[in-house]
Amino acid sequence: MNVLLNLKLDDHYVRQIDEVSPEIELVQLSSEGEVLEAMPDIDVVFGRLTEGMFSRGNSRRWVQSTGAGVDTALFPEFVESDVVFTSEKGTVGIHLADHAMALLLGLTRGIATAVRKPTWDQRMPIRNASWELDGLTMGIVGLGGTGREIAIRAKGFGMRIIAVDPENIDLPAGVEACWKMDRFHDLLEQSDVVAVGAPLTPETEGMFDKEAFARMRNHALLINVTRGKIVEEKALMEALTTGAIGGAGLDVTPQEPLPEDHPLWHMENVIITPHAAGGSPNRMDRVVGLFCDNLRRFLADEPLLSVVDKRKGY
Repeated sequence: MNVLLNLKLDDHYVRQIDEVSPEIELVQLSSEGEVLEAMPDIDVVFGRLTEGMFSRGNSRRWVQSTGAGVDTALFPEFVESDVVFTSEKGTVGIHLADHAMALLLGLTRGIATAVRKPTWDQRMPIRNASWELDGLTMGIVGLGGTGREIAIRAKGFGMRIIAVDPENIDLPAGVEACWKMDRFHDLLEQSDVVAVGAPLTPETEGMFDKEAFARMRNHALLINVTRGKIVEEKALMEALTTGAIGGAGLDVTPQEPLPEDHPLWHMENVIITPHAAGGSPNRMDRVVGLFCDNLRRFLADEPLLSVVDKRKGY
């Protein structure tokens, strides 16, 4: 069975994959042309899959991508095919949730103000504007791997936690309720902090629109570490400048890269990091470990982990 490693991997990861079974033949190629030429003989792809690769592959049966968000990989021919698609979902929540809490604390404890205005004169303004999270309500949109990890951290800060998700969810410890998406606005009305843990799909794109921001509390903070296009840019700018919401911590923005002269960079009630939440020294260990586990399952004809429903987009 030919396994294409279409990503850069350190040698020890390649050895780890190779040791899964003598039945596999690892294929590593240096150019796109070589990859396209090899595709008719490839059974499994680990890493990036393009439309050109897909059209040239006759024997591919399973693709595992890197990244939990798969919106950019779901071209129509792939979606309609019977090729199994797995991703990093369920393994990236730890570092995304850490980052979400960093953004939240940066806003609520005056850290952003101290960095922007490095003067002792900010001591009392920062103290007077600081929040405690204990007893506040965290509303989480999307209670998958990232949302669950955010919930764990929010619970540690003593927050009340509610959520919405399109799927039937087994309620994690510490989460008071997880409603279906028809109660999205109920969640917004009750939350002091709204954290986005959802993937980008046709249903979630632009869901934070003018009406959504109007439902939020005027002191509420929006935290987004998944996909920027879940938020409408015009509606966000209006909500931030009119005081409809209190502020935002964004690792992802409606347009990326965000232009250097964009006003979001300079708003005192906004913290932006440049799509950096995915960084972790442990991430590649997890994704290669997941691939190896799935490779064993695939060879044994067992169900794979982290399977993406290509039509739903997650």
